Amino acid sequence: MTYWNTNVARHPGILRAVPAGCSTALDVGCGDGLLARKLAAVVPSVTGVDSSPEMIAQARSQAPGTFIEGDFLAADLGTYDFVCSVATIHHLDFEAALRRMRDVLHPGGALVVVGLARDASLPDRLKTIAAAPIVRIVKTLRRAHGPEGMPAMQPSMSYREVRTTARRLLPGVRYRRHVLRRYSLTWRKPS
Repeated sequence: MTYWNTNVARHPGILRAVPAGCSTALDVGCGDGLLARKLAAVVPSVTGVDSSPEMIAQARSQAPGTFIEGDFLAADLGTYDFVCSVATIHHLDFEAALRRMRDVLHPGGALVVVGLARDASLPDRLKTIAAAPIVRIVKTLRRAHGPEGMPAMQPSMSYREVRTTARRLLPGVRYRRHVLRRYSLTWRKPS
């Protein structure tokens, strides 16, 4: 089933970040497997991991592939050429999750994290207020929705905390705040 929401809006950028010659990919917090299915069109071996039994059941019912039900921080995983995660890291211990993503990445591999953060400063709030009409219009025009049963949680870290922590753990990371209430972290592991 195809749908659109502000998480799915980031999928094209994630797919563009897949490195040339990539043969293995991991989708952390894969949900119903939509992004994993898109990755499978360009990467020979894709694994999705999610702690929600309902989401993994949906993923497995919609496509063959490797979908692991479990805690990403404790799951038995291999290493990958590409690791991505969309709207998941705020459900986890941010530092532990970012370290684990970094550690399961092959040297020279690419990491893309799309996440949510909270407004903790006046500039953050002003950006959110300025973007609100755009977000509302886009969501209405695109008839935004997602899969049933998708777990939701408010983020505890601010944009600044995310950016500062990511820069400490992933030297050279590219941080970007997006209009549709998401940020992205893009990083290439040194060879």
